[in-house]
Amino acid sequence: MFDTTDLVINMGPQHPSTHGVLRVVLRLDGERVVGSDIVIGYLHRGIEKLCEQRDWAQIILITDRMDYVAAASNNLGYCETVEKLMSLEVPRRARYIRTILAELQRIASHCLWLGTHAMDLGAMTVFLYAFRERELVLDLFEEYCGARLTYNAMRIGGLPLDIPTGWDRKVRAFCDLFETKVAEYEELLTNNRIWLDRTRNIGVISGEDAVAIGLTGPALRGSGVPRDVRKAEPYAAYAELEFNVPIGAAGDTYDRYLVRIEELLQSVGIIRQALDGLPEGPIIGKVPRLIKPPAGETYHAIESPKGELGYFIVSDGKSNAPYRFRVRPPSFCNLQALPRLIQGHLVSDVVALIGSIDIVVGEVDR
Repeated sequence: MFDTTDLVINMGPQHPSTHGVLRVVLRLDGERVVGSDIVIGYLHRGIEKLCEQRDWAQIILITDRMDYVAAASNNLGYCETVEKLMSLEVPRRARYIRTILAELQRIASHCLWLGTHAMDLGAMTVFLYAFRERELVLDLFEEYCGARLTYNAMRIGGLPLDIPTGWDRKVRAFCDLFETKVAEYEELLTNNRIWLDRTRNIGVISGEDAVAIGLTGPALRGSGVPRDVRKAEPYAAYAELEFNVPIGAAGDTYDRYLVRIEELLQSVGIIRQALDGLPEGPIIGKVPRLIKPPAGETYHAIESPKGELGYFIVSDGKSNAPYRFRVRPPSFCNLQALPRLIQGHLVSDVVALIGSIDIVVGEVDR
């Protein structure tokens, strides 16, 4: 018998494949992971307490800074929570435009995920392709609200701006182009032998275990659980639109990849339907000049690109700021599955598994 001890190494907090300042302490037996500890907090900015010191309208731009590659989704979730607390009716046109923006944001977020995930596993070309299309989405956001990353694109009760003239035609043209580009991504990866070796049977988790851990979004649907907030608890204009919820079967890294690829195509379909049915009318409802929700509390969730993004807000009915403000961020909740996923795998598989759950550390730490 050899008297050996496990090797403990730090992966991060500054590491190219942790997608932010995340520290993963690995305990290894040779190249195989026998234990791990996830250390967070390096990017903590106290956003939840900060929002309790700002008025209801100022909070919108702070939400941009959580999942900073899906800022429009953060805006939408917060605004709808306040609208629910105030029983505000959002005009139908605003709900449709919000849906278009949310799905464009899903495409941009998934493109960033695909490019970085593929590059982590050695596929450099896919990174260049995916970011090429993401730039086109950012061009559309820039034309709509003047920003490319943190948008401040929603308002309580509706939207700050209607869509610019000709913007809808540009969105349609992007959708037509993007469908052909998704086919290019699949041609490079889906049946690629190296990609299959690096993703199949890596990080397998059953649907039952995924639910128990608290996974949501594509990471949950990859395990065969068809939970999507857009279908289960429709918001914006999703109740009026038709789309499918893709799910996996094996619950491995490859299935999580396939689910997101199909979601890209579903997003294109949703955007086209919303453009076809875009109603005329106002873009903001009857909102008081001074926003002060009645005393009470509420929770509201949306399906962000990474999973269920929920806001819990308490109002005392007196202050112009929330009494309590809490966020249920999908990146934070999904990250707790990482020790389970990497157990027994090789160090090189840790890179694939961090990518497969698609975290943004700004949302983890807040």
